[in-house]
Amino acid sequence: MITISIKKGLDLNISGRPGSDGVQPGDPDHVSILPLRIPYIVPKLVVKEGDRVKQGSPLFYDKRDPRVSFLAPGGGRVQAIRFGERRSIQEIRIALSPTEEKTPFPLFSEYDIDRMPRTGLVTAMLEGGVWPFLRSLPFRDMVGPDETPPAIWVVLENTDPFHPSPESYLSGREALFHFGLKVLSRLTPSVRVVKGSLSSLSSPSIAERITHVFSGPYPAHDPGVMVYHTRTNPTENRSGYVTGQDLLLVAGLLKNGFFPVERFVTVAGPFSKKPETIKTRIGAPVSHIVSVKEAQATVRLIQGGLFNGYPVEMDGCMGLFETALTVMGRGNQKEFFGFARPGFNKPSYSRTFLSALRQRPFDMDCGMHGEERACVNCGICATVCPVDILPQFMMKAIHGGEVEEALKHGLLDCVACGLCAYVCPSKIALSALFKQAKTDYYKESM
Repeated sequence: MITISIKKGLDLNISGRPGSDGVQPGDPDHVSILPLRIPYIVPKLVVKEGDRVKQGSPLFYDKRDPRVSFLAPGGGRVQAIRFGERRSIQEIRIALSPTEEKTPFPLFSEYDIDRMPRTGLVTAMLEGGVWPFLRSLPFRDMVGPDETPPAIWVVLENTDPFHPSPESYLSGREALFHFGLKVLSRLTPSVRVVKGSLSSLSSPSIAERITHVFSGPYPAHDPGVMVYHTRTNPTENRSGYVTGQDLLLVAGLLKNGFFPVERFVTVAGPFSKKPETIKTRIGAPVSHIVSVKEAQATVRLIQGGLFNGYPVEMDGCMGLFETALTVMGRGNQKEFFGFARPGFNKPSYSRTFLSALRQRPFDMDCGMHGEERACVNCGICATVCPVDILPQFMMKAIHGGEVEEALKHGLLDCVACGLCAYVCPSKIALSALFKQAKTDYYKESM
């Protein structure tokens, strides 16, 4: 077992952390899939409004590679297809039938997995709609079906403040997890299973499969961070990764013969009425799984990571990969002479504020608490970067159109954790800038 110690990063002392109970709120009346939130794909619809679909029926495929299909997370009628700018597909909503039908897929045993050709396994995963759960560094696109990644990292937990614990989704699913590892072993020469040093796993059989243990603050769990600190040759930069929950979906398709939709999602944050872990399904409506303390106008719902997620409204749905929903205050209220009243209740990276002495968790909000100004070259952003980038210099290279210079400063190593933007005293959206530059470079090099 290899221990990876991450020194840089930042843990937020924030209120509203969830339990791991796995409450079931019942079945929703509809589910959705959000193509716009799946990185890089170019979707092509194969259904229209009013069509009847089964759980596991194709909804659209990726025009970059038509073998990659995205399947319906529920059985019923295609209720609505919502488009955005330039006819981009934002949402496909399915009104669920009381008796959902499921599309059957071939069943495989461990014996079958061991003896079938790799191409046959890849085809089964493509046709079963679970291939997109295998993603690739450094761009976070899905692994190419014809590629063999040098390694695949199985990430069991997330150091973002609010995400399901491994115990919540692994309990009772040990056999399925081991089956998933068997599948991955046919796709890559190296399967690396990683957990945090402070977490415990009650299952001895899963604990025995751990190959790497990380310690350190957010985002120590990120596969990009782990590759940066363990790589021995440049080929490892193209490693793949999959979360523990997504691995169970891959295994569930192949072992049970149906497209799996079960999801454990945390609903947490300072404005969450009851921070908890919810057992729901892919594409569940936000309104079905969350309630808030205050009126909706005073809160913001963030889907995905607290630092690198995206806002969602109460009438929205959970994304394909998302397992966390954070309820935060909007932070748009004005405070008279706020600049002169730092107080104990205003979290800050700087230790010059009184809040540095506070031990209790903060009720954080989404406010910037200031306006964007010019970079002052303070270097604070570099002190929290887990992959040793100098963000202030990379920002200037990007603004100057010097792509090669940005690459030398580590643009492809950036894991978009969002910490540089959070600690920046000039309120510069560094992380968003780097993410867009990385996306632009990927699209130009395709």
